[in-house]
Amino acid sequence: MNDTFKRVILLCLVFVAAFFSVHVYRAWRGGHPIFGLKPERQTGQFAPEHATLQMEPALAPSQVPGLIRQNGEMVDLVDRVTPAVVSIDTQILKKERVLDPFRGQVFERDRVTPGLGSGVIVSQEGHIITNHHVIEGHQKIRVTLHDGRSLPAILVNSDKLLDIAVLRIKSSQADERFSALKFANSDEVKVGQLAIAVGNPYGLGESVTVGHISGRDRSLSDGQRDLFQTDAAINPGNSGGPLLNHLGEIIAINVSIYSEDRENPGFQGIGFSIPSNEVKRTMEYILKKGRPVHGYLGLETRDLNNYFRSVFNYRGQGVVVWGVIPGSPADLAGLKPYDIITAYQGEGVKSTKGFINRVQRSEVGSEAVISVWRGSTSLNLTSVLGEANPHRLVEEIPDSGRLASDDAILNAIGVRVRNLASTRARGGVLVTTVAADSLGARVGIRPNDFLLEINGARIRNDQDFYLRLVATSAVRPTEIRVYRGNTSRVVTIPAIPRTKGPTD
Repeated sequence: MNDTFKRVILLCLVFVAAFFSVHVYRAWRGGHPIFGLKPERQTGQFAPEHATLQMEPALAPSQVPGLIRQNGEMVDLVDRVTPAVVSIDTQILKKERVLDPFRGQVFERDRVTPGLGSGVIVSQEGHIITNHHVIEGHQKIRVTLHDGRSLPAILVNSDKLLDIAVLRIKSSQADERFSALKFANSDEVKVGQLAIAVGNPYGLGESVTVGHISGRDRSLSDGQRDLFQTDAAINPGNSGGPLLNHLGEIIAINVSIYSEDRENPGFQGIGFSIPSNEVKRTMEYILKKGRPVHGYLGLETRDLNNYFRSVFNYRGQGVVVWGVIPGSPADLAGLKPYDIITAYQGEGVKSTKGFINRVQRSEVGSEAVISVWRGSTSLNLTSVLGEANPHRLVEEIPDSGRLASDDAILNAIGVRVRNLASTRARGGVLVTTVAADSLGARVGIRPNDFLLEINGARIRNDQDFYLRLVATSAVRPTEIRVYRGNTSRVVTIPAIPRTKGPTD
């Protein structure tokens, strides 16, 4: 063996020895086993410690008799009300769009999904109040009672407008009487008073949260108005459960929460509830007539846009009366076409949807004060609300619903039009007849002319044409764009002063 090879062997042995020594040293310092042997560590002997616990409360019971009484009363109240609060489980049929991978077509199919919510028993016979959206589209409804029993429920009827549904449960015992809660007078509810929410949040079962009434007459949208706002915690699954006062009476039915996160909504200190007076009135109608009853005026309205504001020289908010049904509550109150409704029951009107919603939620037979702007005069008219017919289709306002002066204006202009199916997308109407010696004939309008604009605004259909023609001609000259063949021109019809007719 030569010297070079010996040196290499020696260096390798030194390297292995050094590596092994470092590994053993680190294992020993870290307390890890070395060849199966764990070094002993000097931890010392355990010495028991003594702890003196506080045996007295911060305040003696004699110092807080009010809090003790309040705590006991709250426990008693919850114990009394929870038997009337139920959990509602539904099977809801929903439509879903599915792509057929083989044919490349999209088709719809039914899918049953579970739903949950809360409810409250309001009669000894087993009638339950919950939200319409909790049971909407249901296939099956089951109610879980406080004692753990699960009973089937039937839908008596619901009011989608108010978001209230009435259910009924029956047990195997024909003479069973259920624990029920009483409705309070929600008109007496004050901001700041105690509010107790009971329900089934997230399907966890009975949960009780306590807060206060934070506000009244809140509005989430045109479809949800006059709600109570509360800071009692309300979460998904609480919908349909009761909001109670200090006597365990129902002051409202919980309906929704305010959350900026639409995908994962959670309570943020703002919940909304439907006042009990509205709930009770709707329930009584459903039990008595089998359906909800809504207020009715008998008129058709349109939102007030910039065009109408310029025509009527009006800059405020409101809705335009498009037509009035003869003999209806609105007609008897003196409302006329082209009035602008500015307020209803002293509260401003901003949109047709909101106005009609408030009318429908008003009590049938009650008096409603309607503020209108007519010409340059503000009027307050009083109407006794009728009952909306649930079987009435969308009712067309007949020609007799127009003012006699409107007919006089149309007769003076003498132009009759109809819609063209091929022009629906871009609007416009076709002239069918023009009366001899009429204003329309004098400015050169002829049958088969195509009319596209009035005062620069596109004509949508024949009804739109007549409305704009009457509304404009009564106050100022009217410009109409006329197409004949491949040429177009603008003709001007002079203003026609409105005269009072026999039916005005």
